[in-house]
Amino acid sequence: MEITLDLIVFIVLALFIVVSAVLAVTTKRILRAATYLLFVLFGTAGIYFQLNYSFLGAVQLLVYAGGMTVLYVFSILLTSSEGDQAEKLKPGKMVAGLVSSLAALGICLFVMLKHQFLPSSFEHGELAMRTIGHALMSTGKDGYVLPFEVISILLLACIVGGLMIARKR
Repeated sequence: MEITLDLIVFIVLALFIVVSAVLAVTTKRILRAATYLLFVLFGTAGIYFQLNYSFLGAVQLLVYAGGMTVLYVFSILLTSSEGDQAEKLKPGKMVAGLVSSLAALGICLFVMLKHQFLPSSFEHGELAMRTIGHALMSTGKDGYVLPFEVISILLLACIVGGLMIARKR
């Protein structure tokens, strides 16, 4: 296997994402966890840009890294008090999390080792904007209008719920 600049950039981004994800779930401070989640989302956008999916990379940065992280931070700041920390995990929950993580890792390794990833089956680049727009706005079988509307209603409910919790104090 030839080591190229693409491979080095991918490995750096993958390590950045893995380290940030581990820090996001192991930190005791909830605001730091949201910051590490932001780093994970930035790394994912970097992988999209590396694959020449500039539209998906831009959506990742704008919607997830921008909008969702701001929503998480506002929710945290509205509902938590000064210096909130996560509770210490009980040993049973720690063991269950470790077992499920190892099982997921085993399944991922099994699939990756059994599947033959052929270079010819993947084409770099992205679809035309017209094709992406029709797929996003389609109401047919593979359309995304209904899931988009359901997610927007869910986010609106989360914002209203956060405001109601903040007003009770």
